[in-house]
Amino acid sequence: MKRALRVFALALAVLSLVLWAALGAHRGWTRTTETRWEKDPVTELEGPVHVRKFVPGVDLLAISLLGAAVLFGGSFLARKHSRNYDETHPTAHSH
Repeated sequence: MKRALRVFALALAVLSLVLWAALGAHRGWTRTTETRWEKDPVTELEGPVHVRKFVPGVDLLAISLLGAAVLFGGSFLARKHSRNYDETHPTAHSH
């Protein structure tokens, strides 16, 4: 159990960093829209256009890394499983 939690925590941390970098590595807050300047085809004037786009920020990265840290810390609290049931429960063979 301990090892599984640690591996999952490491996988979560690495996956969070990779996805954050792949989706833009925005160093501000998470955004759901992006503003672009485009030329209007009729008036030929430039103006802001809001486009729906998800860009994860450091807040989402921090939450993911905090979750990984909690899992890793929880691995120290997890009990080690005993492979030999008979030693931990001496009454298992009493009939």
